[in-house]
Amino acid sequence: MTVRSMTRSGAPGVSAAGSFWRQFRRSRQGMIGLAILVAFGILALVAPLIVDPAQFSPVVARTLGNPQWAPPSEFPPLGTDHLRRSVWAQFVWGSRVSLTVGLAATAVTMVIGTAVGVIAGYRGGRLDSFLMRITEWFLVIPFLPLAIALASVLGRSTRNIILVIGLTSWPWMARLIRSQVLTVKQRLFVDRARSLGAKSGHIIRNHILPNVSGLILANATLWVPISILSETTLSFLGLGNPGNPSWGKTLEEAFANGAMTRNAWWYFVPAGLGILTVVLAFTMVGRTLEEIADPKLGKER
Repeated sequence: MTVRSMTRSGAPGVSAAGSFWRQFRRSRQGMIGLAILVAFGILALVAPLIVDPAQFSPVVARTLGNPQWAPPSEFPPLGTDHLRRSVWAQFVWGSRVSLTVGLAATAVTMVIGTAVGVIAGYRGGRLDSFLMRITEWFLVIPFLPLAIALASVLGRSTRNIILVIGLTSWPWMARLIRSQVLTVKQRLFVDRARSLGAKSGHIIRNHILPNVSGLILANATLWVPISILSETTLSFLGLGNPGNPSWGKTLEEAFANGAMTRNAWWYFVPAGLGILTVVLAFTMVGRTLEEIADPKLGKER
């Protein structure tokens, strides 16, 4: 899976990007997923303009005069929770937090996994064995206990949740990248670069990374929903940032304070639908990128 296979064009720059976009927009699922992500991305960006984070404080919420457990109405549109806070405000702000955590945690995962995979695959030998033993050690330990332990040590904050997810998710990416690098480094253009005296850094930067970037992009898109679900799980277990509500934190507070027994569906349904919709949208885009990178996948599906 390479950049060339994703673009299907030998021309660099605009022509390659144009070729890729033409292939992408032929996919109905990819375009639907992209439209959903753009809509939620805009919502996350404008969240500070339409929501004041101060209202999430119980003290401030009391001054607004909203009743407890109020069902959806003209104001607030999605009702209120047990602390009189607007569920709509939590949903809007939660989109910002959940998407930020998902994207940032995926970036940490991709950076660490790519670095380890490229170094191990290209260098080989003892360094490869050493890095793969570390990778396998992380893979053996179940994600949830390790993530809970790290989150408990680092503390409850959005930044720490991002680090916890990134530091526990990179091994899968490292193994994937390593297997691709082992193939790419055997190709003729890499041997030719070595014979011309190119150093390892030059070869990795100009020949290895461009030929695994398609794999990185496709898997990064598929990993964002996994990161969002990981954040939801950790927040649901009470390890999220209480002052910066995400969709996962909203679900945790809804269930902890009896929204189910009160039939206050407006408290937990919006956050649940938000998570489901964004996860499906990222998956649709990721699958489309995979099919562009490897047309055989599209035929099999």
